Amino acid sequence: MIRKLLPILGITFVDILGFSILIPSLPFLATDLHASPFTIGVLFSTFSLCQLIAGPVWGNISDRIGRKGVLIVSQIGATIGWAMLAYAPTIWFIFLARIVEGVSGGNIGVTQAYVADLVTPKERARAFSYISATFAAGMAFGPLIGAAFLRYGHSAPFLAAAALQLLTLIITVIMLPESRAKTDEPNVGYKEILRTFQNGELSPLLWQKLALALSLYAWFSVITLYMIYQLHFSQGQTYYFYSIFAVLNVIANVGGVGRASDKFGDRTMALIGIGSLVAAFALVPFAHEFLFMIPIMALFSVGMAFANTGLTALISGTVDERRQGTVLGVTSSLDSLSGIVSPPISTGLLGRFGSPWASAASLFFAVIAFALGLRVHTNEKRRGRAAAQTVPETGS
Repeated sequence: MIRKLLPILGITFVDILGFSILIPSLPFLATDLHASPFTIGVLFSTFSLCQLIAGPVWGNISDRIGRKGVLIVSQIGATIGWAMLAYAPTIWFIFLARIVEGVSGGNIGVTQAYVADLVTPKERARAFSYISATFAAGMAFGPLIGAAFLRYGHSAPFLAAAALQLLTLIITVIMLPESRAKTDEPNVGYKEILRTFQNGELSPLLWQKLALALSLYAWFSVITLYMIYQLHFSQGQTYYFYSIFAVLNVIANVGGVGRASDKFGDRTMALIGIGSLVAAFALVPFAHEFLFMIPIMALFSVGMAFANTGLTALISGTVDERRQGTVLGVTSSLDSLSGIVSPPISTGLLGRFGSPWASAASLFFAVIAFALGLRVHTNEKRRGRAAAQTVPETGS
């Protein structure tokens, strides 16, 4: 299986190298341009709003014409957007750069659909864990590259990210094989996308995925500000912290997800992961030094790996092969919706009440996700016991 996935894993790795240079730097850039924490949250939301509109469309287009072309469009937009950030003179120019990237961006759901094309349903949890591990590996090395480029000025990390994204584009054009032939599948449109929530098997998973995404995006948007205000980190120290967290995430994905999926099943694995996130977010207000953050980030790494991979595999398993791009595009749009709603809440709480409140929104949504998952898990066990106790009637 790993041999089939190597091309997309390599492209994803280079792509995330650039992304992981960008994310820690963006709050510092916005702060230098006198943006408030709440404005920084809105900045994250603007990108997600564009992806919310674009994600399902790109996912459905990839179902009809193939995955490769959509990935190329996304990479072109990211290259332009990241290069714009290097020369941003005002906060409004940063907003414009994020709009350019967001409108062209559909690579997360399409990448997952590409992987689903290549493996059997039973292999998807492990395959998605390889994608997650590749993300984490890119997140480990990207911040180190960003920290090295800081010596050449604040624009240098953004230019490095744009260069890496351009490299990703070239590799995709030259080396990535298409995983899906063109079809005459009709454009489903937003009405049919919304009907996925009426699917009795899929709907509970989507609501749980939404709550999980709200929790994660609230944390991702505020974590750099948290490190500035609570831990008093510099930009360089923030890069190194992201690298340590990413290494923990690689270990969780490579060493834990496959075994947990085999032992517990994807649904239970997801529930364990969300429980770990609840514990991590509950501990955040009490961290005032780097060493205390290590167990928190270990819990967060395990939680994100188990929860995201388990739920994505469950969602992917509810639909046939023709609809993988569309449904995984819908889950990507839930991420985008969460990226609209959550960042202003978490950054606004930090700006209003201080850094100990940074994880309050994440904890709230994680508890909801855990409760939703626990209810489904309990109902399944109850139905299983009822089925086991049913004795078929026999004739005399």
